[in-house]
Amino acid sequence: MRMVRLAVFAVVAVAVGGAAYIYRDDLARKLGLGGTASAAEKGSPTSPAASAQPQGRRGRANLGGPVPVVVTKVAKKPLPIVIEAVGTVQAIASIQIKSRIDSQIMKVNVAEGALVKEGDLLFELDSRTLRAQLGQIEAQIRKDQAQVAQAKRDVTRFEELLARNAGTVVSRDSAQTALKAAEAQLEADEANKAAVVTQLSYTEIRAPVSGRIGSIGSKAGTVVRVGDNSPSSALATINQVDPIYVAFAVPQVFLPDLRAAMAKGEVKVYALVDESRRQSGSIAFIENTVDPLTGTVTAKARIDNASEGLWPGQFVKVEIVLGVDPEAIAVPAPAIQLGPQGPYLFVVKDGVAELRNVVIKRTQKGESVIGKGLEGGEQVVVDGQLRLVNGANVAVRPPTAEPPSTAAAPPRG
Repeated sequence: MRMVRLAVFAVVAVAVGGAAYIYRDDLARKLGLGGTASAAEKGSPTSPAASAQPQGRRGRANLGGPVPVVVTKVAKKPLPIVIEAVGTVQAIASIQIKSRIDSQIMKVNVAEGALVKEGDLLFELDSRTLRAQLGQIEAQIRKDQAQVAQAKRDVTRFEELLARNAGTVVSRDSAQTALKAAEAQLEADEANKAAVVTQLSYTEIRAPVSGRIGSIGSKAGTVVRVGDNSPSSALATINQVDPIYVAFAVPQVFLPDLRAAMAKGEVKVYALVDESRRQSGSIAFIENTVDPLTGTVTAKARIDNASEGLWPGQFVKVEIVLGVDPEAIAVPAPAIQLGPQGPYLFVVKDGVAELRNVVIKRTQKGESVIGKGLEGGEQVVVDGQLRLVNGANVAVRPPTAEPPSTAAAPPRG
């Protein structure tokens, strides 16, 4: 009995399949598929634009009539050539303050985190021993000066005696030798004085540059030694924060454009902490080699930072302005879709959507600059393209108060 039922079901299935095959064209027309089935059966080739669409959207019927879309008209306009990157704020100078003599800290004249100027007195070390040495040397110098004066008088006296044949040449020569020895001793003591004065200047530690001082680990009473190379041996660290550097990496494809812009003059750079805070500067230098691992070249911008809006170690968004493109073609970034053959968008002509492959030069401030595939004056779909296929009828509707931006923007560059 079971075998009979299976045989009956098989006969019914074959009959239904044969009828569907015979009347396939009529069924396609009634379902609104047009000649899709026949074209597929005959192996007609699809258009290059249609083949660029993702699988699953190609060949979908527009059963509900024209697709409502929002369009914008593309026009050529002057547009800055901007490269966006992520930068790191760096101090132009970061100097560790260390003692140059073995001594004891007597006084700390600066607070932690204070803003200091070049030449400000930061630390005072014990100078009593060196001042005593300086006093001894100054006394010795006065003694040497007196001996030099006496030696000069002796030489004069012996020369007068020798001129009257009352003295000897040996006595005169001995007097001249004593004078030279006294003068040499005076020079040696003056050199010792200069050395002690130099050592004495080390007891006053001053700021080598203007900047912001960090934490101070050594307080008054701490003994400091020159031979101490431990991490805690530094009394403090001063970071120069005005002006300041912002370091960032630029893809090597932009290197020729960047160098050409620098050859023409100053290249503007903007550092953005957020949308409300941006500081301007210019390119200071480009690294002399490209990193082979990342394919990027490091550059640094010098930025005025009197307000200290930029802080060493901070991450900021960087915009490098290479110039102005006088006839740029740009579309809103949501208009761009990604397919197997790269970025594409939909252009509306006479109420019909045309899929268009494009080449994107760069994306900046919510706009994609088109390098190839689009002309000025054309209408581009910016909303509703998710329901479109190549050749679909569209109905243009006014934009909403806040256009959606769900479409993913293509990669930069």
